[in-house]
Amino acid sequence: MPVMIAGAGPTGLAAALLLARRGIPVRIVDKAAAPSRNSKALAVNPRTQELLEDTGVTARMLAEGWIVRGLSLHQPGREDVTVPISPLLDTDRSLLALPQSRTEALLAEALEAQGVPIERGVKLDALLQGDDSVTVQLVHADGSIECAQAPLVYGADGAHSTVRQALGLAFPGDELPETWQLWDLHLAVPLDPDRVHLFLLPDGFLFAMRVRDDIWRLIGNSAEPLAALPAGTVCGDVLWKSHFHIAHRVAERAGVGRVLLGGDAAHIHSPLGARGMNLGIEDAYVFADCAADALHGRLSRLASYAQLRHRVHRQVVRRVGALTRLMHGRPATLRELRDVLVPRLMHFGPARRQFLRVAGGLDHPVRTRG
Repeated sequence: MPVMIAGAGPTGLAAALLLARRGIPVRIVDKAAAPSRNSKALAVNPRTQELLEDTGVTARMLAEGWIVRGLSLHQPGREDVTVPISPLLDTDRSLLALPQSRTEALLAEALEAQGVPIERGVKLDALLQGDDSVTVQLVHADGSIECAQAPLVYGADGAHSTVRQALGLAFPGDELPETWQLWDLHLAVPLDPDRVHLFLLPDGFLFAMRVRDDIWRLIGNSAEPLAALPAGTVCGDVLWKSHFHIAHRVAERAGVGRVLLGGDAAHIHSPLGARGMNLGIEDAYVFADCAADALHGRLSRLASYAQLRHRVHRQVVRRVGALTRLMHGRPATLRELRDVLVPRLMHFGPARRQFLRVAGGLDHPVRTRG
């Protein structure tokens, strides 16, 4: 029986690839008929590059993406604060800019090269655990229903995870009240294209990062985020525009018995810190190691995964949540603190280093054993 993976996003794809490379049979399904053309994540951090090195995917990522050289903080009426990235990460790797859609495509190509097809238009709709296996119900695009068995199930099926709901696990956390806006657009802007740019605004916050060529990603929560761009900016065609709310949530457990969770099914948080996709791939790496041991008779390793990852999920979401609440500029009392504190922290070496270690995924070791 193959291991069943629900969800062919970066977490599910990485888990399937890492298992297949160990010679473990795997089946991966996704309810979407085709991969998304839009990219939630834009950065591949040093930790992810390290974990995928042996698969050959990292080399292909580096060939396609561009290295983020630094971070610039902009604040009306004040001098910009600029920080380099690589020297402060204590690693020979840097933050790599690459759209999530391309990361997924590279993972999918590597997986298919292992002889594992991605079954699209197939939804894992229900599951039932037994002593030796898990029975899953799969709904195909034509409406037909298939019952299959798997020794393990990995739920990487997103924030509205059917697998998590089938386990009856709560997804506690909180949500910021305001609506955030996102644009991917052609932009002629007098900003260093090799840096990430953060704007502290009187009524919020704006993030700007080049995706490729003259296409930039902008995310903001102010009334008119684009008005914060420097004089001389010319906005071109919009390729993607979206509105969303930011929530910080961690599943009450990262798995039950033979069914485990990873990626957005287990944790969600704001895009500040560039951790969502990267933390999910880290989940996949630990899952592959624990699953391989479990399939060879060490079933206690499944509980180890749940314990190890739940601890990390809580830690990372707490840090990213604190950073987001500080940066987003609301209410006014917190904004006043932010406007004074953040520039000082950017000048303070230890604080600057810790922020970059969070963004780089280097704020904790990757443990596959307790």
